[in-house]
Amino acid sequence: MGAHRDCPDTAMKEPPRPAHEDDRLQALRQLLILDTPPEERFDRLTAFAAQEFDMPIVLLSLIDEQRQWFKSRHGLDVCETARGISFCGHAILHDDTMVVPDAARDERFADNPLVTGDPHILFYAGAPLKMPGGQNIGTLCLIDRTPRQLDAIDLAILASLRDLAVEELVRRAGEEPAA
Repeated sequence: MGAHRDCPDTAMKEPPRPAHEDDRLQALRQLLILDTPPEERFDRLTAFAAQEFDMPIVLLSLIDEQRQWFKSRHGLDVCETARGISFCGHAILHDDTMVVPDAARDERFADNPLVTGDPHILFYAGAPLKMPGGQNIGTLCLIDRTPRQLDAIDLAILASLRDLAVEELVRRAGEEPAA
């Protein structure tokens, strides 16, 4: 891969929209969770994942039409980023965890402003949050500023934590008053 370009968006690959985007967005909206305050149940989960994996950044990311919004964030000050530059936008296209060992060497992300600038992402692992209807609405993701790998045990632990996050999302939705 060549040197980074001055214009980060020239080679970066924006995530395509999932085939059933309308259904996915409807499932996300039904949770009534976007732009809600932090909740301890999700913050405990991201803090635990950061400790378990020794990761500087762990996010519970939800993807709407234009952005990825962080319901819970550990190690990152911003509460959202544009969907077009999101790693999570790529991760929701698959059911398995998407692992990017070194984003600087991955053609989808090498020129991404999240790689070339703050927060300087090099490692990413995103486990899709699959709703009971089959829609991937976001991810539980691990981020590091150095290249890394995950082994099979790490992937299994991440999947278990992702499943806990999905259970909490569904449980939380059931607690909301009817509109």
